[in-house]
Amino acid sequence: MSAAELDRIEALLPNWLEEKRRKCQYGKVASYIPELSKSPAEALGIHITDAQGRSVAGGDSRLPFTLQSISKVFTLILALMDNGEEVVFDKVGMEPTGDNFNSMLKLELVQPGIPFNPLINAGAIAISSLIAGSSTTEKSARVLDFLRLLAGNPSLHYDMDIYRSESDTANLNRSMAYFLKDNGVLKGRVEDVLDVYFRHCSVQVTCADLAQMALVLAHDGNNPITGESLIPRRYVQIAKTFMVTCGMYNASGEFAIQVGLPAKSGVSGGILTMVPGKYGIGVVGPALGRKGNSIAGVALLEALSQELDWSLF
Repeated sequence: MSAAELDRIEALLPNWLEEKRRKCQYGKVASYIPELSKSPAEALGIHITDAQGRSVAGGDSRLPFTLQSISKVFTLILALMDNGEEVVFDKVGMEPTGDNFNSMLKLELVQPGIPFNPLINAGAIAISSLIAGSSTTEKSARVLDFLRLLAGNPSLHYDMDIYRSESDTANLNRSMAYFLKDNGVLKGRVEDVLDVYFRHCSVQVTCADLAQMALVLAHDGNNPITGESLIPRRYVQIAKTFMVTCGMYNASGEFAIQVGLPAKSGVSGGILTMVPGKYGIGVVGPALGRKGNSIAGVALLEALSQELDWSLF
């Protein structure tokens, strides 16, 4: 990020945040996980980090929130690192579904009965079963350590209230998991796999953490600040492709047209996105639009991308 662009973003952000925050009134905070309903509906924040470690932030960027579906990008990468492509894509497909992220409709209707992609709930549950480890505790610890490494934050941990709330109300996820087990897709005990899944969804972060994690993806798996190589380039390429095609639920095509960046959202209101080769970006805005994405966060990213010509397309 050049000094001139940094100054430009810092100058523009306050007005954009004020303007886009008004959209929060048209969204709703997720409530199907009861603990999420306590999130501040009017919040909106952003953090942008560049390869030199410079950053700009605004709004409610320090608000803690849970990764939720954003974690699916990183469990996919870890599963690929543990097993390779052939094993992973024997259990999950590579295509958008056209259905809601928590739908199990096509598991029965479309053969061979595997989840369409790793970013829907059924796919992420299957991926969670592929994380290496001799126990549920070890598998969850490996995921958490991986997230800490990418975020450069060893203090990342679970929001246990969210974890318990998610686990206690997960009837649909349990239905999918048992169906996957019956189909021979799921490895291990269903409840153990689900525990790994609930835990990685409940890891608590801020926008700064998301921005740093995105920065690694933006630089093909390398941390440009430390020079460390953290993820094989091929697996980052796979993850970013899924982010473009499936990362914003059923609004992924619209987001690709309006913003034009790889991104992954979560029902806590978080959005992880990046300008490849340049910036990592983390956004939070708990009020969601009808397709499950932060309504104000998407509007803010549209403004940034169009003003700064960030779109890849």
